[in-house]
Amino acid sequence: MYDVYGIGNALVDIEYKITDDFLVSQGVEKGLMTLVDEQRQSELLLALDNINANKSCGGSAANTAIAISQFGGNSFYSCKVANDDFGHFYLDDMENNGVKTNNHSTSLPEGTTGKCMVFVSDDGERSMNTFLGITQTFSSECLNYDELKKAKWLYVEGYLVASETGMVAAKEAIEFARKNQIKVAITLSDLNMVTYFKDNFLKLIGDSPIDLLFANTQEAQGFVQNDDLQFCFEELKKYSQTFVVTQGEKGATYWNGSELVHVDANPLRPLDTNGAGDLFAGAFLYGISKDYTDVKKLELAIKACSVLIMQYGARLEKEQALQIKSDLGV
Repeated sequence: MYDVYGIGNALVDIEYKITDDFLVSQGVEKGLMTLVDEQRQSELLLALDNINANKSCGGSAANTAIAISQFGGNSFYSCKVANDDFGHFYLDDMENNGVKTNNHSTSLPEGTTGKCMVFVSDDGERSMNTFLGITQTFSSECLNYDELKKAKWLYVEGYLVASETGMVAAKEAIEFARKNQIKVAITLSDLNMVTYFKDNFLKLIGDSPIDLLFANTQEAQGFVQNDDLQFCFEELKKYSQTFVVTQGEKGATYWNGSELVHVDANPLRPLDTNGAGDLFAGAFLYGISKDYTDVKKLELAIKACSVLIMQYGARLEKEQALQIKSDLGV
């Protein structure tokens, strides 16, 4: 059995420490994920002038699947990488983190594995320029229904709404999950996705609410098109039976289907916020799999994020995840 079967993009994250002046000079939108072509990434690489970078396998839902594994759960990830150095690096990294995938190193397609350049500002904000490469053609062929049938949850990365084939795959996976009593969770992923692809999110949700929705404050406000957070909470109930809205240093709020549960966070000056939302979802879903109380689920996810944002990189080490569980007595 898998606690979670995730679907989403496969991207090798390449993270750089930069200044806001660099973002301005290069025309990079701060705090957002922007899709670019390979030439644009090459231009940015030249502008970085050999700044040291940290490399890891990523993609939003991939980070979530890894987090679940690190806390002690079981996860599977459907994605698409190419037969190149980055593709093999990606699969090795996923395997080393205990996540099974639909890919096999001996039968990868030709092409270019997607890469995400993550620019971390002095205030810890992350800005991403992503060349999707072969992951842009993620499709229904990447789904493994035999493995999905073994899962308690299907977790759908919101970035898939920007891909025509990704949309089809996500829709088919959700329909299969619903027919097989597998619960469905969707993350809105990024404000740009909500701004430009809201209709696609609505198509994924369909005529009946999903089981769980993840969003941060800006994504929730953009989805509902209202800045009043309490109003957003009421509107989100139309789309999901339960949902979590993360609010940065103000903590997070969980609608459990009958009441709103809120847990505060300690104000911190982050070094790097990259991957925080992905980790939150992974920790929270792990808490669900272990039947933690609502408060404990939120506390685990918030504590995990508070550790992550005080270091560089989009993931914890497994030892850190286990220590967080120990500190919380779970």
